[in-house]
Amino acid sequence: MKLALYSGTFDPITKGHKDIIKRASKMCDKLIVAVLNNASKKTLFTLDERKDMVEKSLEDIPNVEVIEYSGLLVDYMKQRECKYIIRGLRAVVDYEYELSLAYGNFDISNKEIETVFIPASKEFLYVSSTIVRELAIYNGKLDNYLDDYIIEKVRHKVKE
Repeated sequence: MKLALYSGTFDPITKGHKDIIKRASKMCDKLIVAVLNNASKKTLFTLDERKDMVEKSLEDIPNVEVIEYSGLLVDYMKQRECKYIIRGLRAVVDYEYELSLAYGNFDISNKEIETVFIPASKEFLYVSSTIVRELAIYNGKLDNYLDDYIIEKVRHKVKE
């Protein structure tokens, strides 16, 4: 079975994330979507809330498994015998950062884990969770960036 992993903070999950996940799910038998607990990032939503939103957003993709994870992804991938990391690329700025992660993961996995880059679709080139959160704070239009279910969650959360 070809197993791949796509990870992120997903604070919140955007249509850009979902697009990459849908496209990646066609390349493997099973795609693990890891919702990360990154201690260095201050998130709007809790880990449980983010995982719930990701599960709800992806329920129509049958070969996706959503997990929450904190720690070194390479360790988890070795446990699951997963050899491929999927990463989305939006712009040149992403490339340098993602390339350094790819080389690092390849190195610490003893050259067993490969990174596959999927370029963002044109309509999602500039979509990010950071932009979405800022738009929400100022009551901006979100329907181009988020599913309706997520919009409700984001609007409610920024009012708190």
